[in-house]
Amino acid sequence: MAFSVPVTVRGYELDINGHLNQAVYLQYAEHARWELLRAAGIQEEKMIGSGIGPIVLENNIKYFRELHGGDEVTVSCEFEWAGGKIFKMHQLISKLDGTVSAQIDVVGGIMDLKARKLVADPAAALREVSEFPETLGL
Repeated sequence: MAFSVPVTVRGYELDINGHLNQAVYLQYAEHARWELLRAAGIQEEKMIGSGIGPIVLENNIKYFRELHGGDEVTVSCEFEWAGGKIFKMHQLISKLDGTVSAQIDVVGGIMDLKARKLVADPAAALREVSEFPETLGL
């Protein structure tokens, strides 16, 4: 089951066309990913103290429906653990009636903050700092 957080579209996030600026969709996705980590019991200080940090290697976004000021949406995120140094995350930004506004597919990894390289097993690295790894699909 995908994790999700609610977000209300704010007026200052709109572009000249009166709909949500394209870059803000990525901010909503980032917000949901950090909330997922928080729900898994991963605190930023603990992650940094362990010498690791999440990174985004690639974002692919598909826009389906406009969002306007005051629209209430949910932003979901679900890990796909494929093995190796990377993981994938699938995210949807949906209106409360279920209409999908955008789909965001992310390729990410966990960086060793000292070596500045990806760790060999990102799932194991997150499991070690998580209080509730099942929230991450682990």
